[in-house]
Amino acid sequence: MKFTQLGRTGLKVSRLVLGTMNFGPQTGETESHAIMDAAHEAGINFFDTANVYGWGEDKGRTEEIIGTWFAQGGRRREKTVLATKVYASMAPEGEPWPNYDRLSALNIRRAVDASLKRLNTDYIDLYQFHHVDRQTPFEEIWQAVDVLVRQGKILYAGSSNFPGWKIAQANETAARHGRLGLVSEQCLYNLAERRAEMEVIPAAQEYGLGVIPWSPLHGGLLGGAIRKAASSGRTASGRSADALANTAVRAQVQAYEDLLDKHGLEPGETALAWLLTRPGVTGPIVGPRTPEQLASAVRAVELELSREVLDGLDEVFPGPGTSPEAFAW
Repeated sequence: MKFTQLGRTGLKVSRLVLGTMNFGPQTGETESHAIMDAAHEAGINFFDTANVYGWGEDKGRTEEIIGTWFAQGGRRREKTVLATKVYASMAPEGEPWPNYDRLSALNIRRAVDASLKRLNTDYIDLYQFHHVDRQTPFEEIWQAVDVLVRQGKILYAGSSNFPGWKIAQANETAARHGRLGLVSEQCLYNLAERRAEMEVIPAAQEYGLGVIPWSPLHGGLLGGAIRKAASSGRTASGRSADALANTAVRAQVQAYEDLLDKHGLEPGETALAWLLTRPGVTGPIVGPRTPEQLASAVRAVELELSREVLDGLDEVFPGPGTSPEAFAW
């Protein structure tokens, strides 16, 4: 496994991030523990979750599964850079009480303590804001973060799904008060969805944030969706099915798979390897449901893409261009 520093911090993290959103809803506790053990064996030290994962009546379940894994000992917690998130409502189902969501100082304090209990740990390495909060000023948010840092409950703060101007606003506010500010941004970014290149990634680079792409295979679309459907006889599902129903998108994905067939490359591994070549990217989040899927993701770290392949990928999935030239003239 290769490692890099998270943005402008001194924190060293693996170039792949283990996403845990499937733990609970799709992957049972025993299998989830096996995947986390396999991740450590592969050298992955960066794990990502969120307080709301598990969803619905089971929200919080994913953090609990990670917590029972930490409880097994073997220095599992010490070897893990743990990231979780706050924003979505954690109010009891059917009880829409206020102040159980968003980024008020009250909810941040409440949410951190609840996550720590579920995760069976006394600190969170990276505490991420899962969405912008248009109702809470950053002065209040950073004051709440300061308290948690002084208490030793969190070490760093990051964002997720922030536009570029909000990254700037957050870190300019932090700088005015002598605070570290955001150190990472977790955003939707992959070959098929490159809009982050216009504003989000340049802002992250300017302010020293590590970029952590989620959905690196775009819901399976970049993992050989057409090839798999042809070999199995089953149609794609979810985001892939919706995308492939569009004739233009289907032709684009077919061109992608044809390009990789020409070079003897696996689609999923190539999509991950491409992200690892992109400026500012710390590492993509992979959400394996099985140890075999994890092994495939790990191979992508060592995959070197030729200039010919990179140019071909740009032809199939052209980027949006530089802002403001891309839209101004």
